[in-house]
Amino acid sequence: MHKEIFPIAHLDAVLTLPGSKSFSHRSLIAAGLAEGTSALTNLLRAEDTLFTARALQNMGCTITWGEDICQVEGRGGELKVPDAPLYLGDSGTSMRFLSAVAALGQGRYVLTGSARLCQRPIQDLLDALAQLGVAATSEHHNGCPPVIVQARGLAGGHTRVSGIVSSQFISAILLISPFATRDVEIEVVGELVSQPYVDITLSVMQDFGIAYYREGYRYFSVPAGQRYQAQDYEVEGDASSASYFLGAAALTGGRVTLTNLNPQSCQGDIGFIKVLEQMGCRVESSPAGVILQGRPLHATRINMAHMPDLVPTLAVVAAYARGETSITGVPHLRHKESDRLQAVATELAKLGISVQETIDGLIVQGGQPRGTVIDTYNDHRIAMSFALAGLKTPGVSIANPGCVAKSFPEFWKYFESLGRRA
Repeated sequence: MHKEIFPIAHLDAVLTLPGSKSFSHRSLIAAGLAEGTSALTNLLRAEDTLFTARALQNMGCTITWGEDICQVEGRGGELKVPDAPLYLGDSGTSMRFLSAVAALGQGRYVLTGSARLCQRPIQDLLDALAQLGVAATSEHHNGCPPVIVQARGLAGGHTRVSGIVSSQFISAILLISPFATRDVEIEVVGELVSQPYVDITLSVMQDFGIAYYREGYRYFSVPAGQRYQAQDYEVEGDASSASYFLGAAALTGGRVTLTNLNPQSCQGDIGFIKVLEQMGCRVESSPAGVILQGRPLHATRINMAHMPDLVPTLAVVAAYARGETSITGVPHLRHKESDRLQAVATELAKLGISVQETIDGLIVQGGQPRGTVIDTYNDHRIAMSFALAGLKTPGVSIANPGCVAKSFPEFWKYFESLGRRA
């Protein structure tokens, strides 16, 4: 199945964003580990977050979805052992976070997922958990899921964990640290990628009553004996989802207003606003929201280590910019739902754009893209980012458009509201 995208004559849209996927995963887990009932407003209901929610339900939490509010009755850290393996689809976040959460139980937990998920690295997390007294192993001894956790609670202490592959390893340990018998100390080895996602984790923990100490992104400490407190909690708008509409206005010369995007958010992807400003767009904040007006685009040079998920979006925008855009700092994109560096380079080339893969990024030469069918590699971010090209270039179609359900089930509804066809 393909979805044809049609160029639009004029873009002037006002949109309210769905909840942040990153905040949704973390608030679900915090609420599930709290004792009592939390009410989560604007929680993202997408494939990834539903995998987290169902796993928590299988561990004994009661989760009730309403129209605007999700109620979570937590277990206070007293988790049940599921009758069957926890299946987590393509959700790397769910796999990494819940492999750690399972350590709080008493018994044998098995966590598995899709073929692609079972190729994604998790050994650094398992090694770090072992230093805290957790028996967690890769079933096939290849450093990837399925994961088997022989749970007997969390002893705590000091652990060292690599920051090179994923910040989610640090976030996973932070989320369970309050339940440890002893204080947990985390020493990060190497440069931590995707640093803002750790900030999101700590923000949610603090909002649910957990205290911590940190020294930048090198050292974290969480005192033992703390407990999450049930909360009424509102999930802020998703900055990752915002990028597609900001990018749409940028490359069409249109205008978009995002009513619930917080420009002071700790979401790293909020920095995409600044990137588009550097490329020539005009941005302003007002009581109505964040407003971006597209203008003629010029190339940029940027390290995207703190917002790697937006590299596909930036690369598509760069295809329409004057000059050569250099994107660096994202070698770990090869371990996402697809090898995103290879996928982006391949699809840009099909659009007729000169592009070069480097060790840690891409070099994109702006040009005149042509129509083609975009293969999405079952990767939601490839589908959503390359859809932007069709707003400007006739003849662009997206294969497997349904893969956007992973993070943004209503994406195409939002997308089709952007403007009338040219």
